[in-house]
Amino acid sequence: MASETLKWKRVLLKLSGEAFSGGKPLGIDILTVRRLAEEIKEVHQHGIDIAVIIGGGNIMRGGEASRNGIDRATADHMGMLATVINALALQDALEKTDIATRVQSAIEMAAVAEPFIRRRAIRHLEKGRVVILAAGTGNPYFSTDTAAALRALELHADAVLKATNVDGVYNRDPKLHADATKFQRLEYMEAIRLGLGVMDLTAFTLCKENDMPIVVFDINAPGSILSAAKGETIGTYIGNGVEL
Repeated sequence: MASETLKWKRVLLKLSGEAFSGGKPLGIDILTVRRLAEEIKEVHQHGIDIAVIIGGGNIMRGGEASRNGIDRATADHMGMLATVINALALQDALEKTDIATRVQSAIEMAAVAEPFIRRRAIRHLEKGRVVILAAGTGNPYFSTDTAAALRALELHADAVLKATNVDGVYNRDPKLHADATKFQRLEYMEAIRLGLGVMDLTAFTLCKENDMPIVVFDINAPGSILSAAKGETIGTYIGNGVEL
């Protein structure tokens, strides 16, 4: 594995909380988490540094709670705490496959996770550990997408891998429109102009301004995380000048 020529040496994988639910409306499906852990292990075994940032929508959706009357900042902090639960579940699954991990949280909670310290996170990656990033940016009003873009830049990742429930970016919702067209490659400005909603605008702008490529792919396809991490043709590739 070590002799393999790799397009990217370090990637940041963004997982939604819904990816942990196994198709259920809420909660954590342990078998699904174990499958994700096995796929992340494959990336690690190919010599690619991998950090993972996780949403919490399978447990608590801050935006939805806010719309139902909870103070927005409070709702967002509740959502951040949900991501820590998911991070611990993934850590447990990974360590059961003999992969060393560290959970780092943007909200300090020393009993269960390290605080996010950029240099320490980089050192963990250099030592061959999987770093799981929880609690978003630690600030309300910022999405997990924005946290993913920010952490990818801070950790000197080569790409953001955004796992979704569809196999790429389409011009319209493929679940509602049979004639939806999939994009194989997109430039940042084209995605913004078309209003495709790949990520929220803050996250997308961060990636654009710092030339951070994004790969959007289907988390449900076996082996998709490894394919995306290796820079293979999968899903939709978004970047400046559009190359792969």
